[in-house]
Amino acid sequence: MSRIVFVAGNARSLIANRGDLIVALRQLEHEVIALVPAYDALPELSDLGIPYELVRLNRSSLDPLRDMRSLHELKCAIRRLVPDIVFSYTIKPVIYGTLAARWAGISRVTSMITGLGYLFSGESARQRAARLIAQRLYAFALPMNDAVFFQNPDDLETFRNSGLLRADQHVVLVNGSGINLDRFAPIALPNGPPRFLLIARLLQDKGITEFVEAASILKHEHPEAEFEVLGPHDPNLPHALSLEQVEQWRASGIVTFRPAVKDVRPYLAACSVYVLPSYREGTPRTVLEAMATGRAIITSDAPGCRETVVPGVNGFLVPPRDSAALAEAMRRFVLDPELAISMGRESRRISETKYDVELVNKVMIRHLLGTEGTCEAAL
Repeated sequence: MSRIVFVAGNARSLIANRGDLIVALRQLEHEVIALVPAYDALPELSDLGIPYELVRLNRSSLDPLRDMRSLHELKCAIRRLVPDIVFSYTIKPVIYGTLAARWAGISRVTSMITGLGYLFSGESARQRAARLIAQRLYAFALPMNDAVFFQNPDDLETFRNSGLLRADQHVVLVNGSGINLDRFAPIALPNGPPRFLLIARLLQDKGITEFVEAASILKHEHPEAEFEVLGPHDPNLPHALSLEQVEQWRASGIVTFRPAVKDVRPYLAACSVYVLPSYREGTPRTVLEAMATGRAIITSDAPGCRETVVPGVNGFLVPPRDSAALAEAMRRFVLDPELAISMGRESRRISETKYDVELVNKVMIRHLLGTEGTCEAAL
């Protein structure tokens, strides 16, 4: 059996997005240990049932000296743990986890690209500079990997076209992180007026502004419609919405804003349609959770998002940054409530055939352990 070290992007993603993979690996009697950034450690990490260590790894810092200290700390931790395999995900863990693992002499190194996020979703001077640095570091680190996982074909194409992968790189395309279909079981739609829900961190890139603008349009036409945003506000994150803006929206009464919660299922149960007008994702977990519970989806025709919707079947795709198009898609559910029922049923069907976490994890584990061939699209 193998000892596998996960280098995590943050504690919450390790619990929510990698928890089922960790359980599956442990059921196969592999040993799993996690290295988690200390700045956002959560008590719930102990619920994973694995040993973990906290490391100094700040995902938003651009301080090269601090990053070099993080790299050194990762290398020392990995060398001390002596794993058979290192698995990293998100930008800094992938880059520094890969380098640390190779410099520590680990024989098998794997990474997952969970999305391109902030650096690739805008053209500000800061984003362009940080993107150039990230691309050069990716080009240095990724060829050292024995396998690289991607969660959507757009990201894979971007990396290939940018020369960030070897020509013979072992790449695996998976359907996101999958979704636990027992935990997120079908829930009957609520009675009453149409209710639109968005779950996300309060970032500009998540399309919060467009959601509020679309809600304002519809609220004027259909006062009975309800709109809700559920998610944390962290002013330290790039592209975080200003607290003043959020408070203005909250005061208007058009959209209800609620803080993050540990269990989103009661909020999914209370909504009719799930909306995520994000500019770019890996594969959005909240959309998969909503689909599994039987909710119709409105999301962006953007990388990572577009793969979750068959237009006209389980929802609608809208152009990113287009509040008018978003309002029009939402209006269709207001005018024809039966759409939410039929499309929600299709969302669940797609979840069962494409996004079942057990199916995704079988592919992940084969390539993580190195028991498959050299290149596979696992869709």
